[in-house]
Amino acid sequence: MYCIQDRIVFPVDQAPAPLPRPVRADIVVTKLDLDSGEQVESWFLPAAGVSAHKPAPVVMFFHGNAELIDYQDDIVRQYHELGISVLLPEYRGYGHSGGSPSQDAIREDCVHFYDKLIERADVDASRIVFHGRSLGGGVACDVATQRKPAGLILQSTFASAAEMAHDYLTPSFLAKHPFRNDRVVSGIGIPLLIFHGTRDTIIPVHHGRHLRDLAPGAVYIEYDCGHNDWPGRGNEQRFWDEIKDFLSQSGILPESR
Repeated sequence: MYCIQDRIVFPVDQAPAPLPRPVRADIVVTKLDLDSGEQVESWFLPAAGVSAHKPAPVVMFFHGNAELIDYQDDIVRQYHELGISVLLPEYRGYGHSGGSPSQDAIREDCVHFYDKLIERADVDASRIVFHGRSLGGGVACDVATQRKPAGLILQSTFASAAEMAHDYLTPSFLAKHPFRNDRVVSGIGIPLLIFHGTRDTIIPVHHGRHLRDLAPGAVYIEYDCGHNDWPGRGNEQRFWDEIKDFLSQSGILPESR
């Protein structure tokens, strides 16, 4: 388990093939040069009507471990409808990004992309939200230890790699990428929204409930679904309504100001 855990945590070979570039005209691509000579990229997709005179909030969306930024059209569309721009950082080794993925490397890359993001005049740096799905929730929490967002959304996320190892009858000390989300949520002190599926067999629901118990002020919502059929039939609109309510109550949505 110790030797193969990189392929379990970061199953790059299971991700779909990246789309040919350019994917769409409104993408602003930022590239980070690695020591190896390779590059890692992120995509910024501004919401309609955003400008230096009308800066908007931004959601940094961190995808799951077998996904790519290329296929996040629904996430982008839904946030754009709320007047929120989106930043999609890619992970090392995924899609058109070079290098090898690891917790430390991905965190450093995403901090770099965050710092580049807040330099933009069309971005309201006081209203940046992190949204992480599955493994991406671990990335979101990890980046939040370096750059504190205005809000945090965790979707189908594990409490820690140690707890996941325990679920698979593996000693927790063998985890090379600890992703201590439990420690982050217990002391981060920002608006927090946690989603989990009651029938999730990949990251069982006790992980979401554990995170909820560690963050008493968090909004916690369960849906009758698994991991890969999120949010379950008939729950799509409710899911985005919950996000909208959370962002509105947190003062992040444009109309809330």
